[in-house]
Amino acid sequence: VREFARQFRKEEHRLDILVNNAGISGLPVAPTSKGLELLFATNVLGPFLLTNLLLDTIKASAPARIVTVSSFMHHKGTVNTKFLTGEEWPANCSQAYNSSKLMNVVFTIELARRLQGTGVAVNCLNPGVVKTNIMRHFHWAVRLLFNICGIFMKSAEEGAVSTLYCAVSKEVEGITGKYFDSDCSLALPSDRAQDPGVAHKLWDTLEQLTGLGNSRAE
Repeated sequence: VREFARQFRKEEHRLDILVNNAGISGLPVAPTSKGLELLFATNVLGPFLLTNLLLDTIKASAPARIVTVSSFMHHKGTVNTKFLTGEEWPANCSQAYNSSKLMNVVFTIELARRLQGTGVAVNCLNPGVVKTNIMRHFHWAVRLLFNICGIFMKSAEEGAVSTLYCAVSKEVEGITGKYFDSDCSLALPSDRAQDPGVAHKLWDTLEQLTGLGNSRAE
């Protein structure tokens, strides 16, 4: 993430739209060499670090937009900062994913608050139930059921609609700190996602774990 951001800043001088869409699920607890938990490092810490490392470029490009892909499953998540390092672990893999998606919403709302008046809009969204390979790490029986139900799911192209809406539509101009549903309508996130105390604690922990509290330009 740091190398990509460094190379981007070296080669580019504008960034009008940043979409955070990285996501994995179905993994057992897996600590990285940095002392982070792999699923949360990918779904939460990575987007947080990338966004902050590119923030000066984004602000200089205003009006600009930051869009993070969450999920309707965030309603079932929990914000426990010990999940980020694997010190504690959710009850199961699905709960881990749900919690990471809740953290995405919390991050979005807090970042929007911090960027008020900069011309940078920050929003997140639910893409809906989309048939992708995100279930590849689950047990074969779960994958089989997912594939059978796939005929009722959105294609990857259909699932990208709400992301594109938040990223480029004129209707979203001037809107920030919001959560959009898969049909591109504004929706209320969970109560936990809107708790300022939870947001401040999560932000401080993310800064500490990514080293951003020491140096943003690293």
